[in-house]
Amino acid sequence: MSDSAGSSQQDEPFDNFYTEVKEIERRDSVLTSKQQIERLLRPGSTYFNLNPFEVLQVEPETTVELIKKKYRSLSILVHPDKNQDNQETAQQAFEIVCKAWKTLENDVTRKKCLDVYEEAKDRTDHMIAEKRKKLKKEGRGDEAVPEDDPNKYKHAVYVMTMKLFADMERRRQQLETRDQEE
Repeated sequence: MSDSAGSSQQDEPFDNFYTEVKEIERRDSVLTSKQQIERLLRPGSTYFNLNPFEVLQVEPETTVELIKKKYRSLSILVHPDKNQDNQETAQQAFEIVCKAWKTLENDVTRKKCLDVYEEAKDRTDHMIAEKRKKLKKEGRGDEAVPEDDPNKYKHAVYVMTMKLFADMERRRQQLETRDQEE
């Protein structure tokens, strides 16, 4: 175990550097209007766009002031007037960005979104604890779970957050359908 701990400490600076490089690549890869519109309207975007943090490309801990700056820059990029050659899709993307901003601008709805994020973290932590318990039960308690890697943990929280937003939307649609039938 001490060997793996030593090597993981040596790998940490590289992992941090690699993570930073990947983060910069990710941010830079969606800077153009066309790329932002494609990101917001890609296949499966219906579910991705339920998460306003994902739409505006901000972390849940981001302040409202910084979220507003991000909203402004994104809304300018995808605005239909700035995308004359593709106004229809630009309008759809613009509406998605506006909806995300309105959700995060409002204290009540932002709190609801933060609660979803916190629940995702709690569920992910519980899932990791269950994996550790299972490994311990199998006599492999000293083995690490994949989510011990900060990037994999962050990804697991991201996936759980998306799932919770999708579940919430499904429930909302079911209630809406039920109300219409009554």
